[in-house]
Amino acid sequence: MRQATPWSIFLLALCLVSAGCVHRIHVTPLPTGVPSNTIPRSLQVTLSPIALEGPDHRPGITFLAWSHRDLTQGILDYLRQRGTFASVSSESGDLSLHMATKLVLSSRRGRYHYRVMLQADMREEASQVIKSYLAEQTAVGSSVRWVTASDRHPIETALQLALEDVMRKIEADWSLYLNRTTQSPP
Repeated sequence: MRQATPWSIFLLALCLVSAGCVHRIHVTPLPTGVPSNTIPRSLQVTLSPIALEGPDHRPGITFLAWSHRDLTQGILDYLRQRGTFASVSSESGDLSLHMATKLVLSSRRGRYHYRVMLQADMREEASQVIKSYLAEQTAVGSSVRWVTASDRHPIETALQLALEDVMRKIEADWSLYLNRTTQSPP
């Protein structure tokens, strides 16, 4: 039987450490501008669980852990700072925005690509959907994923771009969301 060399022990240890490594994602997307139109109503935001594709299904890609709580808090903070609505909360509101988020991680041409897809449905209280919005944005990351920051920054960038896209579309439709008391007479 062959004796293990220090090099083979090092490689084995490296494989074991990287196999058990989980990148815990924390994002704080910030708005890059002011709203084009404001909507003088309160907004309730609800989010579906995050759908992840890629990071835990491909060989050699370190696991990601992005909590529903972190995503919810990041989106709530973003919407509050943007100022499109009079108030934003996870509790009740005049309008309800339900969002589903999907993160797809892939590797192309030696770099990791992080694609965030947002499906947003706007409702008046608990009634039927007024309008749906879809945004898909991609950010290119590094060629290696040794540390959590190598995942966090491109995920945050892609999420921020997708949120900007959805909010520009909602703001363009602002007249749909004015209630009868705030609409101007014809």
